[in-house]
Amino acid sequence: MTTASKTDLDRSVVTDFQQLSQFGATPGGGVDRQAATEADGAQRAWLAEWLVARGFRVEYDRAGNQFGLLEIHPGAPYVVTGSHLDSQPLGGRYDGAYGVLASAHAAQRVAQQWREGNLAPKYNLAVVNWFNEEGCRFKPSMMGSSVYTGKIDVEQALSTTDRDGVSVAEALSGIGCLGSGTGPQAAAYAEIHIEQGRNLENDGITIGVVDSTWAAQKYELVVHGDQAHTGSATMPDRQDALLGASLLVVAARELAEDFATAPLHTSVSQMTIEPNSPVVIAREVRMHLDLRSPIESVVDLANERLMARFAEIEARAQVRIEKATAHSWGVAGYQPEGVKLSMAAAEDLGLTYRQIMTVAGHDSVNMKDVVPTVMLFVPSVDGISHNEHEFTTDDDVCAGVDLLTEVVARLAVGELDRTS
Repeated sequence: MTTASKTDLDRSVVTDFQQLSQFGATPGGGVDRQAATEADGAQRAWLAEWLVARGFRVEYDRAGNQFGLLEIHPGAPYVVTGSHLDSQPLGGRYDGAYGVLASAHAAQRVAQQWREGNLAPKYNLAVVNWFNEEGCRFKPSMMGSSVYTGKIDVEQALSTTDRDGVSVAEALSGIGCLGSGTGPQAAAYAEIHIEQGRNLENDGITIGVVDSTWAAQKYELVVHGDQAHTGSATMPDRQDALLGASLLVVAARELAEDFATAPLHTSVSQMTIEPNSPVVIAREVRMHLDLRSPIESVVDLANERLMARFAEIEARAQVRIEKATAHSWGVAGYQPEGVKLSMAAAEDLGLTYRQIMTVAGHDSVNMKDVVPTVMLFVPSVDGISHNEHEFTTDDDVCAGVDLLTEVVARLAVGELDRTS
């Protein structure tokens, strides 16, 4: 690759990313394009046009996952590469979207190598934009890849509703993205993402090769109290659901401090308060609480202590805490062969790299359970994510595309088959 052609390729990536970032753009410099909203539909249409213009066929499966398909060997499985375009409310431009665009460019470059006779792929190529990875409009997160991998029933997913009562099926139909079928058969999967942390930046490293996930325990909790007047109800008589929820917030933070050296990350998010009136004591609060650590035993012990705190909080606030749903996973490794392949590719390209765990969930977490999977990170400036100020430098953006191209090419010729 000449310097001039490398410059042109980099410029194309940056220009396309700037254009993609206009969909759902916010005044604060981020994006707001939650799953199956108008902004999501617009960016999906843009991606489809981009892919078709470069020789890919675009289709949607029954869960709304968007695939750009390039058939090299009819009937052969696909090397799938991608991420997600949906965002959090007032989210950042890079989370997910960078991975989809990087995958599109990587697949295009690999396809060009094939057309020029410089590569003999064993597998077909597919670019994927997974539906509802973020899980902010429809729960749970990573919905599209969960359906694709058989972890969630498609009818369960399609019947899921948002807070306004709109179902996934209705929302996908509204943007013209409710397809049919189960998507292409995958031979392998590759994903690149921003780190969403500061480890790579702190170490001055360009590439993170993900070798495993943190363990996590997630709850959807309902705190049941009783509605009363904020003025006239005596303090001893109050059954304040919001007080109970507030004590849970404090308990979660105190757990993180107790296990700070482990480490343990705890969070409480998305509260829904009923009736949410300025003169009414809350009768109910719905909330999400999660525990995460790279050490499974820490999550287990923290979970035991949290359950013990439930009884204390119920007595103090005179409320009842219901565990509506729970979802958990342990420390889970990515295939060592994929890690080795990625490190070898980074070394051949002269990119600095290190092995790293992922704290956040990604679609690759689902995919690694069904096919050989590679997960890569590029640095996040100041570790900021799920925030309008999320940022990754253009140099790191382009280096990531270069590496993903090399990884996809090696997967496409079956190199991982030979090492597995």
